[in-house]
Amino acid sequence: MTPKVIIFDFDGTIADTVDALVSIANRLAVDFGYRQISPEQLALLKNFTSREIIKYSGVSLFKIPFLVKKVKGELKNKIPELKPIPGIKEALMKLQNQGYKLGIITSNSKDNVTQFLTINDLNHLFDFIYSGITIFGKTTIINNVLRQNQLQPQEVVYVGDETRDIEASRKANIQVIAVTWGFNSAEALAKQNPDYLIHRPSELLEVMNGR
Repeated sequence: MTPKVIIFDFDGTIADTVDALVSIANRLAVDFGYRQISPEQLALLKNFTSREIIKYSGVSLFKIPFLVKKVKGELKNKIPELKPIPGIKEALMKLQNQGYKLGIITSNSKDNVTQFLTINDLNHLFDFIYSGITIFGKTTIINNVLRQNQLQPQEVVYVGDETRDIEASRKANIQVIAVTWGFNSAEALAKQNPDYLIHRPSELLEVMNGR
């Protein structure tokens, strides 16, 4: 069965939020008891999985939901400054024109995502947005989306920029396209064996048309 739905991660995949998120994380470092992220450390972290990053930071797993909530709250003030990944809007428009249904699954807030999409004239491209505070539980959200939209796993492809996106997609039995323009490095993503690894948004079209 040919996939007809493409689900995107938001931060780092559609929106260029990495620098903003690092800046916010550094401001919150003292409150949550972890070290600030220097440019050298950021380069190192890009090669880590999500679990390795948390272990490296020393943040208690119990504090993670509170930290995520705080980061989302602070990011709201930066939404007007954020820009889409270069080339992503054009790719999304072409995918929609080819008949694909597009959606978003994110650990960011739905309000933040909706505001960003509206400001950048992207809101008309997406059929659904699902938000949830999750570090390792994206599989549950993906499965809920499939169930609520009456979709079979083979009808869906996931697009994300982190190792945890690949891990979640695998567990949900859907194919995954890993993108190298977001948080994790190409090397870190490749180690997780995604179905596809791409470097430019235009390659989304090549992958979907070549399947």
